[in-house]
Amino acid sequence: MAGWTTLVQPDVLAMALQRPDVVIVDCRFSLADPLAGEHAWHASHLPGAVYAHLERDLSNMARHGEGRHPWPDEHAFLARLQQWGISPSTQVVAYDDGDGAIAARLWFLLRVLGHEKVAVLDGGLKRWIALGLPASSVSPRPVPAHYAGHFDRSRLLDAAAVEAHLANGGILIDARAPERFRGEQEPLDRVAGHVPGAINRYYMNNLQETGQFKSPMQLAAEFRALLGDRDPTQVVSMCGSGVTACHTLLAMERAGLRGGKLFTASWSGWITDPARPVATGP
Repeated sequence: MAGWTTLVQPDVLAMALQRPDVVIVDCRFSLADPLAGEHAWHASHLPGAVYAHLERDLSNMARHGEGRHPWPDEHAFLARLQQWGISPSTQVVAYDDGDGAIAARLWFLLRVLGHEKVAVLDGGLKRWIALGLPASSVSPRPVPAHYAGHFDRSRLLDAAAVEAHLANGGILIDARAPERFRGEQEPLDRVAGHVPGAINRYYMNNLQETGQFKSPMQLAAEFRALLGDRDPTQVVSMCGSGVTACHTLLAMERAGLRGGKLFTASWSGWITDPARPVATGP
């Protein structure tokens, strides 16, 4: 059976809830209250869904100087996948209760492991509930699986690699809101502005007003306008901490533009060195 590799629609997933090869991962998280997502999961979640905590499972918060959500340790992440019952052949579906950014972080983590069968629930939990689809408060007991693999480090860039990328004519897309990119507002980081040479495409522009992703054709047209004739492998995505940047990479792959890279530390990592330049304005 062909897998879902970017998005899956709620009605399609609802028909696959009993499939033994499908693992659903609830990625709800709030920066304002890091425990809120897990508490909400305990109360109600998609049937069978395990819980992924952004800072405990999808980041390595012990790393300093690598932004607010440092890329996780490979061994720890593989161990967590195994605990969730995920093997390289598992169809993984990630969801959150917002715009899909946290779910996209898990999507990209798995993609960098070479895992193809991973998708984000289009419209997230809100659309699932709006359609009247089932929920559960029963905590799953996944059967542990085996997962051996390695991150493709060529798709993960640090600040020095980003500087070299820009010097070589590569594209750096900053997914933050325009006012943060311009340096007019900065609610999370101590310095406002952006990496000189970056271009701004707010990640929310990947979505329709309904909260679902735009069509592949529409996304392809919009990204092609940014990329010109350059290959998608020449694109590096960034944001504040390397989370919403994954939303951009998911949208690009939905548009058939595969191979984009991630500036893992993003803006919060860039500004840890005061010698690095900061730009403001459009």
